[in-house]
Amino acid sequence: MMTPKIEKVVVNIGVGESGEQVEKAVKLLEILTGKKPVKTSSVKRIPAWGVRPKQFIGAKVTLRLADAEEFLKRVFVAAGGKLNKKQFDRFGNFSFGLKEYLDIPGVRYDPSIGMFGMDINVSVGRAGYRVKRRRLKRSKLGTQHILTRDESVKFVSQKFGIKVI
Repeated sequence: MMTPKIEKVVVNIGVGESGEQVEKAVKLLEILTGKKPVKTSSVKRIPAWGVRPKQFIGAKVTLRLADAEEFLKRVFVAAGGKLNKKQFDRFGNFSFGLKEYLDIPGVRYDPSIGMFGMDINVSVGRAGYRVKRRRLKRSKLGTQHILTRDESVKFVSQKFGIKVI
């Protein structure tokens, strides 16, 4: 129960404008992950950017289990096999970004899509974390069971062969 595991990986592309660009981002995420993405909408009105509330301005997809680990292996190669320790939070979750999707091995440039970068957010946990998230009989986790930054760094570097600076 104490061994860490990848709970989920969320891949996010923020376009910043609605219309055709959001559709291209959805298409790209579907090509990269093989899953159906969800469009994300804005919450606030930002006149300088021309954004209204509830306007679609991005796309995201959530990967779990084997799909998440397989995607992470490909993306870590694109990230250069390195992560910074500052990218990990105090609970062991981490995030990083890619400037271009072309860095991922096996992906070709598609002129109809164009160039996009993306953010990858990884949630790392242990078996038994459901206790603090479930709806009925929610409870706290013991302090020994909570994953720390150092444990997560060690797990990621061993499992994926990543160098953490």
